[in-house]
Amino acid sequence: MTARKTSGKSNRKITGPGKAGLRRFLDLEQQRAWVHGKVVLREHAKRRESPELRFRYLARFEKLRRMPQAKEVLEIIARYGRNCIPIPRTTEREYWSVSCLPSTPGKALVRVNASWMELFALYADGEGIRAKFLVHLSDFTASNSRAENQVDEPFLERVVAAPEDVGYFFPNGEDIFGVRVRGIRSIRKFLGTPRALRAIRSFNLTHMNRGRNAYQASHSYSVADWMLEG
Repeated sequence: MTARKTSGKSNRKITGPGKAGLRRFLDLEQQRAWVHGKVVLREHAKRRESPELRFRYLARFEKLRRMPQAKEVLEIIARYGRNCIPIPRTTEREYWSVSCLPSTPGKALVRVNASWMELFALYADGEGIRAKFLVHLSDFTASNSRAENQVDEPFLERVVAAPEDVGYFFPNGEDIFGVRVRGIRSIRKFLGTPRALRAIRSFNLTHMNRGRNAYQASHSYSVADWMLEG
């Protein structure tokens, strides 16, 4: 397992006062219950779509479909959309978005964002894939502290298929932690572990509750189709 320091952004808290963020649709009790898997949330609206935006990124999606990693990418992004984003149809684009083959550094195959924060990304790893998850550091320490030297490494090694499949890093900012997971088997296991899934959901809620998504213009409806229907 490897750890290193890099750049990034910060935060915590499910939401602020008033009807900010997802409070428009879900009260605090519903949000917390969803984080812990106690409720199945109902959608509040039909999916809204921009044909112009769909067409703009269609060529990138077709390029992704021709890549050797396409099947694994679409399987994992469908699982992520189904399990890690609250009321995804209602909040699509306005509170979260997914980019396909974004032109920003890093050469991600797909990347999910909310507010100004990257939440999740998939990359090519040979003909397979690797994932990057951003979560709260306090959800991955043995004592729920924000101390970088308290990372629960035994837990991280248990939630992947092999210990060498996981690594982590510390982006700049308070209570933020990056986890890298290599290989389809390990990514599936990570997403299927209750504690890890709670951490992903909690972080996603934090940033969806910060307000409108800043990456709406790069949303790929073709990838989102898999997240919403896969």
